[in-house]
Amino acid sequence: MADAAERPHAPALPRNVIWLGVVSFLNDFSSEIIFPLLPLFFTAVLHGSGAALGAMEGLVESVSSFLKLASGRLADRLPRRKPLIVAGYSLASLARPLLALAAAPWHAVALRVLDRTGKGIRGAPRDALIADSVSPDQRGRAFGFHRAMDHMGAIAGPVTALVLIPLLFGSRELREGDYRLLFWIAAVPALASIAVLLLAVREPPHEERLRKETDDARLQRPFWWVLGILVLFTLGNSSDAFLLLRAKSLGVSTTSLYLIWALLHVVKAALSTPAGALSDRVPRRWLIAGGWLVYAGVYWGFAAASEPLHVWLLFAAYGIYFGMVEGTERALVTDMVPASARGTAFGWYHAAIGIAALPASALFGLLWDWRGPALAFGLGAGLALVSAALLLAIPSDWTRRVEVEG
Repeated sequence: MADAAERPHAPALPRNVIWLGVVSFLNDFSSEIIFPLLPLFFTAVLHGSGAALGAMEGLVESVSSFLKLASGRLADRLPRRKPLIVAGYSLASLARPLLALAAAPWHAVALRVLDRTGKGIRGAPRDALIADSVSPDQRGRAFGFHRAMDHMGAIAGPVTALVLIPLLFGSRELREGDYRLLFWIAAVPALASIAVLLLAVREPPHEERLRKETDDARLQRPFWWVLGILVLFTLGNSSDAFLLLRAKSLGVSTTSLYLIWALLHVVKAALSTPAGALSDRVPRRWLIAGGWLVYAGVYWGFAAASEPLHVWLLFAAYGIYFGMVEGTERALVTDMVPASARGTAFGWYHAAIGIAALPASALFGLLWDWRGPALAFGLGAGLALVSAALLLAIPSDWTRRVEVEG
């Protein structure tokens, strides 16, 4: 069968993929108004330490990891995946703006855990629903499109904040109340994402037998090996909050942080769909390993950076890594498992990466406080290089694409 990316006119993506992309756009629109300011709010307003920031960012992912696994397994057993997706997005959308009420570091930690709990509930069922909605030759493009829409929302958030900050606060540095007002404003697109999800996304037709008697044993050894390599890479992949703190330490202004964050997501959004389509034509592990090599170079660059211009260039390169890897990883997971185990497989995928995030970010924060950013970034770069080598070394038939479902 000719690959979709090779056809003069590739078939349109299904409506579920489009609308789930819109949901992610709105959800990230909300999230990314908040995230560039969160490290500064946590440290400057709530007086949390760098180590506490690292522990928080790792903890919020790890706390939701068991929910990701449970939610994925449940999605393979329930007749419909959509209720879990709605529950997850709703919880996150309602919890996120309440950061405006945080008065101590532990308040921010608790609300971030609640936010990521929603992410834990929705992630695996949503990815399984996308996989259910497309043919095998569209997997990479579909997941790439979804990630592109997610990143477009991450562009809209910082750009909106850049407009609002001078409009509301003038040219002065942000004060405590300014942060809190922006967090409340972020509630609007979050609630809109729930409306779109409820009204536009539909459960695709399926045979009940595909969702019954799912057994983890159906996830064969190659899947576990690849998952282990992904976890190894994640151990060196700390929270992006540290990149923002590094930028600030090199003299980047608070306003410029928004512009840099938008640049990152412009590159992500521009590359995600074409990279996903390319992964429908070439071995997906080639793109993933290549992205990890880019990541290693970026982290070495952050270790050596000495002026704001370096930060701009490094964030642009960081976007290339994301564009190559994010959608491709999800398509690879779909390739390696039967349709009846997709929710479970995505549950393990999201859970394992979430669990690895705790030691990754906590260790990064400790190394930063102990010896400075160079050592912390160097560790991440080294683990990325090892992971890329291991992924390229596995037998090619371990990552073959499943064309016949079930």
